[in-house]
Amino acid sequence: MCTILLSIHPEFVEKIMNGEKKFEFRKVITKKKPNKIIIYSTSPICKIIGEAEVEDILVDDPELVWNETKNFSGVNKEFYIEYFNDKEIAVAYKLKNVVKYEEPIMLKDYGVKSAPQSFVYV
Repeated sequence: MCTILLSIHPEFVEKIMNGEKKFEFRKVITKKKPNKIIIYSTSPICKIIGEAEVEDILVDDPELVWNETKNFSGVNKEFYIEYFNDKEIAVAYKLKNVVKYEEPIMLKDYGVKSAPQSFVYV
């Protein structure tokens, strides 16, 4: 088990924080299975604003993953289909116990120099 830091657009961060989005989608699975995700909100926020535990990781055909996640995906089907366009596998991290930090944290405080394109182990 490990912790990863994910770069997530602010609109989706807000949906994660308010419980509307319980799945974070990725095109690539991590080699190590994460049990916690540190949430970095991209521009214009550019700070770590919270964390979540990983309850489950779904890795399957994008259509099957959509059918399992659509009620708490935080995105519409068109966005989802475009995101996974031409991909054979979709990854969905099911989040639980989401915590919003009282004070946002800088990347450097985690020893990370720049925002990851996808993820970074911490």
